[in-house]
Amino acid sequence: MGLGVNVTVPASGSDRTTLWGVLGIISAICCWPIGVLFGILSLMEARKWGKTPTLAYVAFVIAALNFIGSIVAWSTGGIHFNR
Repeated sequence: MGLGVNVTVPASGSDRTTLWGVLGIISAICCWPIGVLFGILSLMEARKWGKTPTLAYVAFVIAALNFIGSIVAWSTGGIHFNR
């Protein structure tokens, strides 16, 4: 009817933004590469469904801190490899 209202309908399926975000946060604490992977999945789902990607950003920050902490621990001798 031309009322000037634009409505965006998301794609059909189930929204897994929260699932990927929580998995990203939990796995970023243990293993940062998997945390980044789940964070990317959460970010993609958030964009698909029009939600805010807060959990993805939290997963990225925790993964980055874990990565930096691993480098610091390795470079200062905190992590020893058996040779």
